Amino acid sequence: MTQLTSMPNIGSTLSVKLEKIGVTSKEMLEDLGSENAIIRIATLDNRGVCINMLYALEGAIQGIRWNSLSSERKAELLDFFNSLSSK
Repeated sequence: MTQLTSMPNIGSTLSVKLEKIGVTSKEMLEDLGSENAIIRIATLDNRGVCINMLYALEGAIQGIRWNSLSSERKAELLDFFNSLSSK
C-alpha cells in the first residue's frame, strides 16, 4: 500500500494516475488540489476521467469518502467539471 492508497477513495488505479502526474504523497495532492489534479490527469489520458474521479480526489484531500462531500462542494465541483467538458 502506498501513501496515496491509504487515503480515502484512492485505489490502485487512481494512485497510478496520480503518480503519472508526479503526485506521490497526500501533501502533494493537497497542495495541487482536486481541480488541478483532474486537469493534469485528463491532459495525460482523459479516458476514465469523470465527475466521480473528481469527487474522489476532493474527498481524499478532505479525508472523507466522496459521498460525504457537502452538497455545496459537489455542486461546485460539478460546475467546474462541466466547464472543462465544454471546452
